[in-house]
Amino acid sequence: MVKISNFCIFRKHSTIEEFSGQTFDIQTKILPGVTHWQSPNYFAYYPSNSSIAGFLGEMLSAGLNIVGFSWITSPAATELEIVVLDWLAKILNLPNEFLSAGQGGGVIQGTASEAVLVVLLAARDKVLIKVGKNALEKLVVYASDQTHSALQKACQIGGIHPENCRLLSTDASADYALSPAVLGEAISNDVANDLIPFMLCATVGTTSSTAVDPLPALGKIAKSHGMWFHIDAAYAGSACICPEYRHYINGVEEADSFNMNAHKWLLTNFDCSALWIKDRSALIQSLSTNPEFLKNKKLPLMLQASQANLVVDFKDWQIPLGRRFRSLKLWMVLRLYGLENLQGYIRNHIKLAKHFEELVSQDPRFEVVTPRKFSLVCFRLLPHNDEACASKLNHDLLDIVNSTGKVYISHTVLSGKYVLRFAVGAPLTEERHVNAAWDVLQEKASTLLGSM
Repeated sequence: MVKISNFCIFRKHSTIEEFSGQTFDIQTKILPGVTHWQSPNYFAYYPSNSSIAGFLGEMLSAGLNIVGFSWITSPAATELEIVVLDWLAKILNLPNEFLSAGQGGGVIQGTASEAVLVVLLAARDKVLIKVGKNALEKLVVYASDQTHSALQKACQIGGIHPENCRLLSTDASADYALSPAVLGEAISNDVANDLIPFMLCATVGTTSSTAVDPLPALGKIAKSHGMWFHIDAAYAGSACICPEYRHYINGVEEADSFNMNAHKWLLTNFDCSALWIKDRSALIQSLSTNPEFLKNKKLPLMLQASQANLVVDFKDWQIPLGRRFRSLKLWMVLRLYGLENLQGYIRNHIKLAKHFEELVSQDPRFEVVTPRKFSLVCFRLLPHNDEACASKLNHDLLDIVNSTGKVYISHTVLSGKYVLRFAVGAPLTEERHVNAAWDVLQEKASTLLGSM
């Protein structure tokens, strides 16, 4: 028998000097090449929150190193995930159909990209059972042109023809939300051409500008055509734990699935993407495999636990087999901070974003491009001459601001305009950081405009 102490990873002669050397290497070789997402001066993309509770849960999960693909591999991992997802569903005031007590339930995916993929596969297989597997080339998916590109990737993986992924045009007149009229017309045209509408993906808080699609109207259209209705609230879903923002997901009762990322704006370390579904059997039918070596052991006087539906095997709710004990960190965040503190955390970031929006509005050289809904401000530096030079001007401003190392922002394109994005959401960000970022933006804008 080989003793564990013989393995080099547990060498007895490891010294303090060796560990100190590794620490030095991390400081000199790794950290200089890291983008610090937890910095209070980080305003790019969307936040990826860390916290003491989230870190402790992550550390405990890593230490236990559970691979909880089925109930029997670690019952607590499965049971806790069910409990915690029910808690969060109730905090968001989701319909009871999404709770584990009924036919639905929640599951933690790695990202919203995985969530939209698994529900697309479930929706695809559900409709193919009715119309026949040879009808795959006729299936059509609908979303706005502001929808995350993860939907297109899901279509590629799921065998949906690229030309059957309808990304419908939006514009500033509706704050880049998907128009029910445009959707209805697209569906009618496809039905007339013998195509099969099978899935609609709506977004609450789009990546570019936090646009919110009109869920009640879209849900009714989806229901009337027998389509799967998925809601992607990856970023803005966290804000909906606050009563004053909950109305943004009104209409979720019409949805077949709903997703939000706790790892974005809810103090839970990456990765932790919560997905709820009304009919879990649709996921299981599409994603389940059950080889002999993965079957749960026989229980006294019972059939196998999984096959008798006595337990949940989350391997059948996701793409990979293996899965981490991710519910631990969400459990610790919800318990240690509590709802009131989490709501205050969200409200503070929105307050800071409103403050930044006001600063931008007070400078006539800048404009706010879209109305702020949550904690993202879309703005740009106005060109002196014409629209043609606006893109270069704002692109240069982005580069020069980020090159200072004092602040980090990102960009998007809306209606052909190059737009800067200022997303407040890092755990340590305070008003002084927002003010300092604005000072840098103003200073560099003056330099650019002065050189023109």
